[in-house]
Amino acid sequence: MAIYGKLALEMILYFAMAKKTIVLCPACSKKVIWEENPYRPFCSERCRTIDLGDWASEKFKIPGEKVNPDNLPEEEQESSEKEKTSKKK
Repeated sequence: MAIYGKLALEMILYFAMAKKTIVLCPACSKKVIWEENPYRPFCSERCRTIDLGDWASEKFKIPGEKVNPDNLPEEEQESSEKEKTSKKK
């Protein structure tokens, strides 16, 4: 068995015996221990901030149909109209 493979196996056995949950950071795929990580599911504050920036810049989007403002309940129509008038100013 290669040294790398042996080391990986030893790591897996160590964490299995310690009953620690290992997850992959969604931003950089680094392995992190879930229970001991204050930034979970990310590995660091940097990865968490990068992910937040991606959502803010609309790099990530939740799929769905576009909403026709005429089909909104009255409350939401009023707030939508207020937003339109404030943007015109």
